[in-house]
Amino acid sequence: MANHLNLEINSDWTKTEKLLFRFFSLYFLIQVLPLDGRFFKNLFSINWLSICYRDLFYLSRYSPSFVGNDSFINWLIVAIIAGIGSVIWTLRDKEDTDYDKLYYWLRVAVRYRLAIGVIAYGFIKLFPLQAPLPSISNLNTNYGDFTAWKLFSLGLEVVPNYQSFLGAVEIVGGLLLLNRKTATIGTLIIIPFTGNVFISNIAYEGGEYVYSFYLITLALFIFAYDGLRLFTLFSLEQPAVPNRFHPLFSEKWQKARLALKTAFVFFFVVLYGYKTYAGYKEGPYQFPTKAGLPKTEGVYNVSEFKVNNTVVPYSKTDSTRWQDVVFEKWNTISIRSNRPVKLDLTNTEEIHGNDADRDYEFAGSQGRHYYSYEVDAAKKTLSLKNRNGNYAGETLNLDFTQLNDSTIVLNGINERKDSVYAVLNKINKKYLTFEAQKTGRRRGLKL
Repeated sequence: MANHLNLEINSDWTKTEKLLFRFFSLYFLIQVLPLDGRFFKNLFSINWLSICYRDLFYLSRYSPSFVGNDSFINWLIVAIIAGIGSVIWTLRDKEDTDYDKLYYWLRVAVRYRLAIGVIAYGFIKLFPLQAPLPSISNLNTNYGDFTAWKLFSLGLEVVPNYQSFLGAVEIVGGLLLLNRKTATIGTLIIIPFTGNVFISNIAYEGGEYVYSFYLITLALFIFAYDGLRLFTLFSLEQPAVPNRFHPLFSEKWQKARLALKTAFVFFFVVLYGYKTYAGYKEGPYQFPTKAGLPKTEGVYNVSEFKVNNTVVPYSKTDSTRWQDVVFEKWNTISIRSNRPVKLDLTNTEEIHGNDADRDYEFAGSQGRHYYSYEVDAAKKTLSLKNRNGNYAGETLNLDFTQLNDSTIVLNGINERKDSVYAVLNKINKKYLTFEAQKTGRRRGLKL
């Protein structure tokens, strides 16, 4: 057994302190250690020969779940289990239990768990992936047609450099946690940063307020180690005695901790950072990767529209009349009309591998209907399918004719077997967001 040297002055634990430690040690161990099958299912499903940053991201976002989705009810269950465990521990506790040593190792577990969490989100901000530049469809949707959370995300999208700065702050805070001497400094960065994320989730109806508060509790636990001394020193301006507990690792096998730390840094910093950068170069994970119809990207006014060979005049109130159509550079077409949209309320961070699962472009937006499409270049046909899960059976089969660089004629049938005919005229429209990226925000722009 290894000997541990404790140089802390007045390190005696009172009965109350021991009782509180038993409860909180069990509580935080359950919160940070992977104890349910969901984590191991993700772990064993990873192809380690072709690992993707999304694999490590989902490992990093683990938190115990007993009732399905993230909920504070899970925390209550953890607290009940910890309470029962602390009672059993109290009854079976030994007088020679080294609480200083246990407290040290508990902080190690919490430090590394928190580091994984903030670094994982930090890299997808550093390489601005979490909030990509808005799609053309988003830029042609009315402000009031977005949910609060989608507006928050869109606001972050248009300032990628600021997003990168936020990511760098998270990464620095996470790296400081990897050394016990700088861990408290790391929490002084993480607590206000993650606190702001938590408040943003509450204010803008985001879906990750539970997880963000989970990270805050971990940071507060680590900060509590030096919190009272810092308050005494800086607020009360009185002398404070530093905590000088240091473990001694005298056995050779204990040097394995260096190998474990190296592996941690390699997988969750070096490898994850590299894979995230590679993903950034490939394109944002929110939008489909399959290319759309060549040379069609842009917004189109619908100058002529027919249903069952009957002309439908332009109208902002008609539910069948198309007002405008957007072709994205990927295989998405969005159509604006007055037809209501059942909202997809997805508001959590998801990194999907399949195009069909990537719902970010239409989530939180009720201004347009979004369709993925397949192109048959030989037959000049488009097969459209509504991407919103609330309209899973909606399809359109259309013939297309490109009369020139700015005019497209669509003709076909919808899922109700109604014939549809539309003449699309491309609008030569520039966007401040994209033009500013070309010339810089401080230089004159002409739109």
